[in-house]
Amino acid sequence: MRAVVIIFPGSNCDRDMLVALRKSGADVSTVWHKDAELPQNLDLVAIPGGFSFGDYLRCGAIAAQSPICRAVVEHANRGGYVLGVCNGFQVLTETGLIPGALMRNSGLKFLCKPIDLIVETQNSAFTSGYAQGSKIQVPIAHHDGNYFVTDSELTALRDEDRVAFRYTDNPNGSVHAIAGVLSCNRRVLGMMPHPERAMESQVGSTDGQALFRALVGQAMTP
Repeated sequence: MRAVVIIFPGSNCDRDMLVALRKSGADVSTVWHKDAELPQNLDLVAIPGGFSFGDYLRCGAIAAQSPICRAVVEHANRGGYVLGVCNGFQVLTETGLIPGALMRNSGLKFLCKPIDLIVETQNSAFTSGYAQGSKIQVPIAHHDGNYFVTDSELTALRDEDRVAFRYTDNPNGSVHAIAGVLSCNRRVLGMMPHPERAMESQVGSTDGQALFRALVGQAMTP
């Protein structure tokens, strides 16, 4: 699997993402946000967490206008895989690859702690390594993770089995406790929790390993 991690001014989880993908067997490089093209024969684009452009205007809004994001959208539309975590999720909603918006947490405070997630679907390259309905522990670290969609968008997400992960205690007030969402073609995942920070028992959880291993393994399957 060939993967890239996009780096914006203010990204701070890019190294975590690189390490997680390399540990899972991917060939990974980085791409600067001002680049206009992605490498050839690419399988996965990963957009990491952080505070791109200082979260000015709206989280992810300025980053979504970067030259590289046009190439990311084209990659996704061709059927390539895209993973956006935390600020990366915010960028994906701003590009329109994932429906909805991320608003200020309902408690109006930054949240940073391990949380439990329910795996809502096994039907994606990202979640195929988990059993549907299983509980995993993954950390969160965000101030604007309150996921909102319209009633019609929520109905479509549920009817099309595109809710990937759901919070057990809904720490940020997200509609239907949604923590992760798939695109219509199921090859784009946006999620607020950080699976790349749940790769080693020394940091509290290894539950992120299954996501990266399944993704890398499926992308490498002819």
